[in-house]
Amino acid sequence: MNLEGEDLIHRIRTASKKEPADLVIKNGKVVDVFSGKLIEADIAITGGTIIGLGSYEGKRILNAEGKIVSPALIDGHVHIESSMLTPGAFAGVLAAHGVTSAVTDPHEIANVLGADGIRFMLERAADSLIDIYVMLPSSVPATSFEHNGATLHAEDLEPLFENDHVLGLAEVMDFPAVLNADPLMVEKLLMTRRHSWRIDGHAAGLDADGVNVYKAAGIRTDHECVNIDEAKDRLSRGMYIMIRQGTVAKDLPQLIGLVDETNSRRFLFCTDDKYTDDLISEGSVDYNVRMAIRSGLDPITCIKMASLNAAECYGLRTKGAIAPGYEANFLLLDDLDSFSIDKVYVRGVLVSENGKAVMKHSAHTVKAEDHPLILPELTPEKFRIKIGPTQKAHVIEIIPNSLVTRDTVEKVPVQDGNFSSSEREDLLKMAVIERHKGLGTIGLGIVKGFGLKSGAIATTIAHDSHNLVVTGYSDSDMIAAAERLKALKGGMVVINKGKVTAELALPIAGLMTDAAAEEVAEKLAVLRQAAAALGASESFNPFLTLSFLSLPVIPDLKLTDTGLFDVRTFCHIPVSAG
Repeated sequence: MNLEGEDLIHRIRTASKKEPADLVIKNGKVVDVFSGKLIEADIAITGGTIIGLGSYEGKRILNAEGKIVSPALIDGHVHIESSMLTPGAFAGVLAAHGVTSAVTDPHEIANVLGADGIRFMLERAADSLIDIYVMLPSSVPATSFEHNGATLHAEDLEPLFENDHVLGLAEVMDFPAVLNADPLMVEKLLMTRRHSWRIDGHAAGLDADGVNVYKAAGIRTDHECVNIDEAKDRLSRGMYIMIRQGTVAKDLPQLIGLVDETNSRRFLFCTDDKYTDDLISEGSVDYNVRMAIRSGLDPITCIKMASLNAAECYGLRTKGAIAPGYEANFLLLDDLDSFSIDKVYVRGVLVSENGKAVMKHSAHTVKAEDHPLILPELTPEKFRIKIGPTQKAHVIEIIPNSLVTRDTVEKVPVQDGNFSSSEREDLLKMAVIERHKGLGTIGLGIVKGFGLKSGAIATTIAHDSHNLVVTGYSDSDMIAAAERLKALKGGMVVINKGKVTAELALPIAGLMTDAAAEEVAEKLAVLRQAAAALGASESFNPFLTLSFLSLPVIPDLKLTDTGLFDVRTFCHIPVSAG
């Protein structure tokens, strides 16, 4: 008999109490996500799987001492690259916060390195503390209106389904391609159906008719709802709604009021994009759970959204519950209302205690190749923005803690026919510089809301094509910031009067580093302090906000390396409005 058959027989024998279980948890109050109640029962575990609830004896006993035993949590949609950590280091941070499974979309690294980037993420994730699942990027490039580092068609993606941790097709963000049944998009949808039914959506700004189109195409989820009306449209059309609380996009306060006992099974939590410092200080979806509980939602309902609902959404049939046949991924909580996590277990093994990982992931064997930045020669002339005689211009106005921006038309300061930054009006120049293939393209725009009074900030994390994005008060500092990132082979930098005041090198595709999470968090704190010293607003994260100002699939106005982009009309527009 093979090993799998022997394991099954062993589980049956321990479930029927003919043999002692490997581990039995006693004196705990169990979160029953099926009934929505707390129950008192022993939890018997064999071979990392829960085999019974009731009264059991085991080879080892874990005394829960009256604590609450909860299913471990699942992040339904996250981009690991946004943490700037490699998958193993990222997993350690999540494990410390009770998250033992994550569904990730590696479209950030895929937009730089293509299929090789996806393989790198899968290989690095294989030896991590938690289960990391991949949804294959659907839109590489995200649109045809900018330049990225790679193009992925269905034939490039399909071989990756051979990996058991590949679940389906990630957020389909090119709505026009779906609406017009673009052959390349249709082939990706059909390819996915050959292997899986899991297709994620990205329905930013879509009305009910647009949701109909997505749902008819087989797209089942959306994490881009920003208000209750949008969520209602998606809910009534049978979508799963991911309530997002990340570093920039903080949608939970606006959406949680819609959740009740009749509809809660269609909601789950995600972080989408969250920096390492926020992951360490706030947490992952455990933070979402605590926020939802504080809003007045029943704690067990919140836990169910973060566990069973996410597992069912993605067909993870052995995850998300404390019940026979489910993996022994669980948390010991001090109480429900605070959702304070004491210990975290993966398949019955302790991985974290008191917010610190007690196990380390295996040393990685997959080498990351440096990805050099190929920038054009940068001169002040290339940063000039001509403004017409009316002195009016389209301005990208930041909405703090939101991915959505406003397109405002206003009179701007002009010097010798060109835009000039204004401290009083909080208007800065912004540039997106192509960095992958040496094309030399530079998109220029005007942004409002950063608050910088001098200097410049820049990053090679620029969703989703990940060119170099920089904003600043002077052309010389913007150029100095870009040149410094070229020397670092990617990263984040603050420049003032030509000098570096803070930086973080991200040599893995310009997106990630092999440094430890704590080191990254410390450098991020220094970067934010340096930006604040230049006047940057402290009410939102300036670097993550900057990185999303180049994403041309979220309304209203964005900037790509080919120019200012109106997301509502899906076309480029001139900066000058006169």
